[in-house]
Amino acid sequence: MRRVDSGYGGRVNAVPGGRPPSVVLVDDSVEVRALVRRRLEASGFEVVGEGADGDAAIVLAHHEQPALLLLDASMPRVDGIEALPAVLAVSPSTKVVMFTGFEEPGLVQRAIELGATDFIEKSLPLADLPRRLARILAGPQSPGHYDERPALSLIASAGRPPPETGPHAPADEQAVLSEHVQQFRELFDRAEIGMATLTSNGTIVRANRALANLMSCRPGDLVGVDYGRLASGMGEELDSRLQEICTSGVDLATFEHPVPAPVAAPAGRTVRVTLSPIRDSGRQVLYVFAQVQDITAHRVMEVTLRRSEEHFRRLVTAVNEYAIFMLDVDGTVISWNSGAQRIKGYTAHEIVGQSFRVFYPPADRASGHPGHNLEVALREGSFAEEGWRVRKDGSAFWASVVISPVYDDSGRHIGFAKVTRDRTEQREHDEERRKLLDQRVHLLAVTAHELRTPTAVIDGSARVLGSAWPELPVEERSELLGSIGSGADRLRRLAADLTTASLLEEGEALPLRLEDVSLIEVLRGARSRSHAATDDVHVELDLPAEAILHADPERLGQALDNLLDNAARHGASPVTLRCVVHADVRITVSDAGAGVPAELVPRLFERFSMGGPAGGTGLGLYLVREIARGHGGDVTYRPPADGEPAAFEIAIPLGA
Repeated sequence: MRRVDSGYGGRVNAVPGGRPPSVVLVDDSVEVRALVRRRLEASGFEVVGEGADGDAAIVLAHHEQPALLLLDASMPRVDGIEALPAVLAVSPSTKVVMFTGFEEPGLVQRAIELGATDFIEKSLPLADLPRRLARILAGPQSPGHYDERPALSLIASAGRPPPETGPHAPADEQAVLSEHVQQFRELFDRAEIGMATLTSNGTIVRANRALANLMSCRPGDLVGVDYGRLASGMGEELDSRLQEICTSGVDLATFEHPVPAPVAAPAGRTVRVTLSPIRDSGRQVLYVFAQVQDITAHRVMEVTLRRSEEHFRRLVTAVNEYAIFMLDVDGTVISWNSGAQRIKGYTAHEIVGQSFRVFYPPADRASGHPGHNLEVALREGSFAEEGWRVRKDGSAFWASVVISPVYDDSGRHIGFAKVTRDRTEQREHDEERRKLLDQRVHLLAVTAHELRTPTAVIDGSARVLGSAWPELPVEERSELLGSIGSGADRLRRLAADLTTASLLEEGEALPLRLEDVSLIEVLRGARSRSHAATDDVHVELDLPAEAILHADPERLGQALDNLLDNAARHGASPVTLRCVVHADVRITVSDAGAGVPAELVPRLFERFSMGGPAGGTGLGLYLVREIARGHGGDVTYRPPADGEPAAFEIAIPLGA
């Protein structure tokens, strides 16, 4: 005989002088097929084709129309039970003998119902197999009746020589047969957990009572049923797990599915299916054990816990004001929320897997401060501090940090939870409030000082005039009265400055009462008030031609009073008040003094900016700027240069 290779195994040409019985072998184990083929051919059968799954069985039955087809019950993709009806449909005269490793009455009954001629276990002694098949071909018999022998396996190494002829197979071949069967003989009918044996394609070949109870039926009702039909729409999940077992070498696979409940039974039951393959010595999958456990109560608890954890995770992820993330025991970042990305600048992809030490300034990293923080948190139960941290772009921010150790259910330390808040703006506000408080305290002290001098002058002058008026010469009386007027004017200006500054601090716009005023009258009034306030400084007035200005005369006068008072306090005579009118009005106050110290110039017009021995509230120049800006203009300072004296200049649009 000459064997020709084909897609489904070997094929034997016709034997001259007569054709022996034709047989097709379909088994997913190449070794089993080789062993059976050698035995059958040595016994006078002609093996005309071989295949490895149910699809191949159908194609071979159609092409070969064999007298007999030996069909394995469990095979990948399409098993024998599934393929049996199609095989008989394409080759009605073929006698199909199911070849299985299970002696399961329910499976036998199912195979016979589908049209199998007989049902032979792989435990049949190999030497008896040809005689058994010959009897099947000879005529009708009771299917499934054969000698009970010790379980022997059909697995053998490929390439063994053909078996010896005779009534009994060699001992090593019988030992091979036992390997195929011995793993399937464990009884599990009394197990309290649902159990089933499936073909590699998912057909149930044995089921215990516990599984039948879960499915609300009898064990025999489950035999021959595709388990996917019981999985309530999750048949694809079952197929995927079986595929992993058969093609990827996976030895354990699980999935969960709802249980199809009877009409009278409560719905909502869930089971977890654990699949474990039974393999031959070549790692080929023979059958799959399924363990089916009712986890409804556990599932409800897990779902509740999962929802709680998911809600918490979403809450943490959605928090934008706080950087909330996890570290492992070494300080490596293992989780990241949106707040952390906003505050620190890293995406989760960029920072997860990196050390949290990158958030600290170089000096802190060099001193080991990050590691110290973790040590304190682990030792004390938590660690909290405020300090500088570094963003991805290198910029620094002031952070409030809390680090807490995290433990698993067994008490093992598994990492740290770290919560960081950007407090930079708050810190700036705090510093601003402290600065403002310091300024206010200083203002109170300065104001008290400023009030003390004119008050003392007024009080002293008034007492002298009141007690010695008749005896005082006219000149002295005039001098004392002038001192009282000067002190009162100084108090008036101080009160006006404090009131104006208070309005501006509260965020109110500077109140202006605009009207058409004579610029010459405004300038003359400022000079007169200056002369009345002090005899030490003489103000020279350089008047322009008459000009009418739309302005608040009281506020404009207040600004000029402050500039002239500033010149009198900090400068030297002569003090000049000059005005030039072109497209705008430019009023200049200059003096012969040394000018403003260079370090004070950048903050000259800021509130509470003070310098020089003559003191002051630090509000005068600030108010000059605000009054000028309120009129649409501004004020500038020019230091002395090229023989020109130091000067302050107010510029106001003529149409203001």
